[in-house]
Amino acid sequence: MKIIKYNITMVILFLINFTASAQSELDNYLRTAAERNPGLKAKFTEYMAALEKVPQVGTLPDPTMVFGYFIQPVETRLGPQQGRVSITQMFPWFGTLRAKEDAATQMAKAKYEMFEEAKSKLFYDVKSTWYNLYFTNRAIAITRENIEILNTFQKLALVKIETGKASAVDELRVEMEILELENQLKKLLDKLNTQNITFNNFLNVDEQQQVFIPEILNVDKLNLNKEAILDSIRLHNHQVLNLGFKEASYSYQQSVARKAGKPEFTIGMDYIFIGEPSNTMSLSAEPGKDAVMLPMVGLSVPLYRKKYTSMVKEAVFMQESARIKKVDKLNILESIYEKAHADYMDAERRIDMHIRQIELSGKALRILESEYATNGKNFEEMLRMERRVLMHSLELEKSRTDLNASIAFINYLMGN
Repeated sequence: MKIIKYNITMVILFLINFTASAQSELDNYLRTAAERNPGLKAKFTEYMAALEKVPQVGTLPDPTMVFGYFIQPVETRLGPQQGRVSITQMFPWFGTLRAKEDAATQMAKAKYEMFEEAKSKLFYDVKSTWYNLYFTNRAIAITRENIEILNTFQKLALVKIETGKASAVDELRVEMEILELENQLKKLLDKLNTQNITFNNFLNVDEQQQVFIPEILNVDKLNLNKEAILDSIRLHNHQVLNLGFKEASYSYQQSVARKAGKPEFTIGMDYIFIGEPSNTMSLSAEPGKDAVMLPMVGLSVPLYRKKYTSMVKEAVFMQESARIKKVDKLNILESIYEKAHADYMDAERRIDMHIRQIELSGKALRILESEYATNGKNFEEMLRMERRVLMHSLELEKSRTDLNASIAFINYLMGN
């Protein structure tokens, strides 16, 4: 067998450049998904709509203007009253508008966290689908390589059959293995097309667009310990933050409800138009040009307290509900993280195990090939060992995919 020696520096530089290129492509896909995914755009639009709620609730109610015309003028010493214009403005209790603004602001922040949650989930979906595309692509390549190996075995079996050192059954066994792998290859090609369409739909691009898949998947590592990751989940998970902002919003809504039970003030002005007096003996110095201006101050007293008490209780219950939901969410996320971490550790162990298994089964396969080429024995065992090499090769790539996907999921839980 011919052995090719590479300059180790060139190999390392190649791997570094290839890994950097693969990561760059994945970053580009994530950027495209963030810019084009319609579901993410809808979440951001909901956040923008929630922001517009703040100036609505923090503004005074519109002033009221009333115009009245006297069909039958009312005679006064200044002249007949012909019309009246009233302008009034209502003012809620002190701090009510600010409390409403604060409540709406916190609710808008909750909406923003749901947008961030959708973005984190989208990034995880893009990454995991990209990793699955890599595995399917590698599975296709490995299956094709094994079909070529089996074709070589088939030729070797035919030679042994012709020399009388092997049974014709050996060639039939190889043919059966090839047919099985060819069927598996077709299934993998269909799966690759489906995954490709799913990936492009996340990006909202042409579903048949070619997706860049690396030849070698760089295996990531978790750089934080379990306690640091759990702290990050508690502090930065977007679902938890969403519930925290809702809890704060309901706290401000309690203040709004309490202030709603306070009096409201109304300030206004009446302007009465006076016409020409019919009595020429009017005492007015300038008859017909005088008007009466009447300033007004009103007070709305909330007498029916049951309604306002219920409003406060409703806000208290909603705040307590948000607090309990947050505790429940943290418990659920901790359990989910423990499973994700176990999956990560399992994938890490499987990678080491399958690398070793490929090495051992490869050595065994070469020994069996040599024996069969010499005396035509153990052909069935040689096929069985070849299947083990295929199985461990596929499982190694699956383990790499699972490890990277588990890291992506843990990053999603941390709100990254």
